[in-house]
Amino acid sequence: MKLRGLYLVTPDEVDTNRLLDQVEPLLATRPALIQYRNKLADGALRRTQATALLARCRSAGVPLIINDDLALALALGADGAHLGRDDGDLAAARAALGTGRILGVSCYGEWPRAELGAAAGVDYLAFGAVYPSSTKPQAPRAPLAMLGEAQRRFGLPVAAIGGITLDNAAPVVAAGADLLAVISDVFQAADPVARATAYAGLFD
Repeated sequence: MKLRGLYLVTPDEVDTNRLLDQVEPLLATRPALIQYRNKLADGALRRTQATALLARCRSAGVPLIINDDLALALALGADGAHLGRDDGDLAAARAALGTGRILGVSCYGEWPRAELGAAAGVDYLAFGAVYPSSTKPQAPRAPLAMLGEAQRRFGLPVAAIGGITLDNAAPVVAAGADLLAVISDVFQAADPVARATAYAGLFD
């Protein structure tokens, strides 16, 4: 699977219908991936929301990745999982998902995390925050130079996350990002569909 383009990450939204209403129009812009992430939801709500999102993503042909919850990804038959530092063993996750589904790993700004992920057989490496992030103000920073260096070292798609906006995204792509992970700049835009379409144009 070619992983390149906008990587949409869902906002913290506890109203499931509102979440679906926000995501559904964006599926037509063909993002490379959608990640379900909701730090405000309990386990039952996460399952409900992820199940509903998966049905819509399947209809649109857009892969749905579950953030920080391998068990939920496996239970729903989602298209993959994205795991951070405290979300379990990567090699075990790779084995559980099999080769047909996507596994991504947060590397922050740390080469040992990237090495661990590459050795475990992940499908992409995520670095960030590349810019100051409103979602995670205390997030460690990853210099843009890491993106191209990661591609050269590991030969894997590289995702950039953290503070990315349409105004500052072009240098991130130029530095080597295959995927731009974005929450606020799309979902809080006056016209989210136009914004997502503009991001897609950065990869043409």
